[in-house]
Order: sequence, then structure tokens, then C-alpha cells
Amino acid sequence: MGILAALCTAVLPAVTPQAATAEPKPPKPPKPQPVSRAYVTNFSADTVSVINTSTNVVVTTIPVGDTPVDVAVDAGRARAYVTNRESDSVSVINTNTNAVVTTITVGDAPWEVAVDPGRARAYVTNAADDSVSVINTDTNAVVDTITVGGSPIGVAVDPSRARAYVANSQDDTVSVINTETNAVVDTITVGDNPFDVAVDPGRARAYVTNQDGDSVSVINTDTNAVVATVTVGNGPIGVAVDPGRARAYVTNFEDVTVTVINTETNAVVTTITVGSEPAHSAVDSARGLAYVTVSGDDTVAVVNTDTNAVVDTIAVGDTPNGIALLNGAGKAP
Repeated sequence: MGILAALCTAVLPAVTPQAATAEPKPPKPPKPQPVSRAYVTNFSADTVSVINTSTNVVVTTIPVGDTPVDVAVDAGRARAYVTNRESDSVSVINTNTNAVVTTITVGDAPWEVAVDPGRARAYVTNAADDSVSVINTDTNAVVDTITVGGSPIGVAVDPSRARAYVANSQDDTVSVINTETNAVVDTITVGDNPFDVAVDPGRARAYVTNQDGDSVSVINTDTNAVVATVTVGNGPIGVAVDPGRARAYVTNFEDVTVTVINTETNAVVTTITVGSEPAHSAVDSARGLAYVTVSGDDTVAVVNTDTNAVVDTIAVGDTPNGIALLNGAGKAP
């Protein structure tokens, strides 16, 4: 060994090899969280407002057909169906993109719509030709047209019983449709000018608002018999149920109120002031909230269903009417 090498060996201390230190991995970006949305038809604006119900902020506005009345959603297919009264059509919205993907021609003056996801069907009442259009929601084709009573307005589906219930405003009746055969199997006499209908399958009940009777007819859906009539406010046109809390929420269009009914006793438990001309409502049972379209104020009132207090008011488009909730769908904006 040379002199230089020897000196270096003598002077420098021995170095213990160090294990390589791994660089820390960058944190994973947070996964997009599902967000619940409300879809609101703005009758005089020809639009649908989309509300993020976690923030109660309108995140987008979708142009649809002429005078949109009602909306229903199918979460599994990521679709919303909007009835356009003056266009005689249904706009189909992709709820992941909030874009209209097709428009379906139906009957004269389509009013309300209800979906049966399991059977891939949507049922649309055509008020001016006394019929219900049946849409295959996989193909967006009208597969049947069912004759019902005079001026059908409201419609609701009970998938477990394979039934659709249609409120015939001119005849003061409800048509009961077998959704397996699309045949009318019964007709039930209710109050004066029935306008809307909602079902509670677990309690075997349907609730029908009678606009000119200021009442709600309660139907036993196992027997198709009216078992109670509940007096509510002036001009009730909308009803939604919260099965978990045993409540029905009735919008009184000619008042400024929502009547709350205990569906175990059929007794009115409270009346909530919401604003001018409340039209329809939708209930988020899991979060304990009801969303009420207040058409005279161009707003949606948010009601805490545990306290029956209005906790927020959301500005939407001109003359909001129909509303539907899509829970846990899409990505937060």
C-alpha cells in the first residue's frame, strides 16, 4: 500500500454504511364524495335548477322544454325525467353530467311523472287527453298508453304491489294501474279535484290531495278503500311522505303553509309557514329535511322535519313547481 493510501486509512474514521431512506409518498388525493342533489322544475323559466343539498347552493341550471311541471329521478340509471306541459314531451337528464340526453314525445299536456326503477318504467300523466304514457327507461321509448279518468294530474308508483295510482282531477277519482299489465284494475272515488298522490308501501297507504276539498283522502292500498279524510289548508296540491317519521307533508297552494299529518293516526300535528304558493315537496328521511317549492317566491324552503322549522331558503328559477331528490349521486362541484 502506498504512503498516501496509508495516511488516508489512518486518518479517516471507519464509516458504517447507512440504509437508503425511502422518500415519503405523496398523500393520495381525497376521493370525490357523493353529493345529494335536488332537481327543481322552474315552470315559467323553462329550466331545471340543480341544488347541492349538502350546501343548499344551486350548482347549475339546465334548459329543458316549454313549461316544465314535474321531475322524477332514477338513481340507478343516473337519469331525471322532466315533464314539459306545452311541449308535450319529457326531457331526460343525465344526472352525472346534468345534460339533457334525449327528449321523448308523450301525450297532450304531460303533468306529473313517477318512475319504477325495477321495471324500467316511467309513468307520465297527460292531463289534456285523459291518459298515461308508459316509457321504457332503458330505451326511452313510449311502450304503452293507458286510458284513465278525466284530466289526470298526479301519479305515484308502489313497486312492491306493482301498482300506479293516478289522480283524475276532473272525475274526483283515482285510477289504479297494474304495472305488470298496464291495465286499470280499479277506480276509487276521493274528494273534490284530486291533484297529487303519494304512497307509503310499508303502511299500505296512498295519500291524495283534494285541491277544491281542502282535504287529503287516505287509501288502504291493499283494499283500495278510502279509510280516512283529513282536513288540511286551502288548495292542497302536493303531498310527500316520510315513512320513517310517520309523516305526510301537504303543500297548501292557496295558503302559505305546509300541513304535517301523522300517518299512524291521520291527525294533523302542525302547520308550517313556508311562503307564497307552496307547490310540491320532497323528503330526505336520512337527513331529516323536507324541501318545499315555493312558487310565488321563486324559492325552495328547507324544513327540519324533527323540529318542523324552516332552516334555509334557496333562490331558484321563476315559478318552481316539481322537485325530486337524488341522494348520493354524482360528484361534488
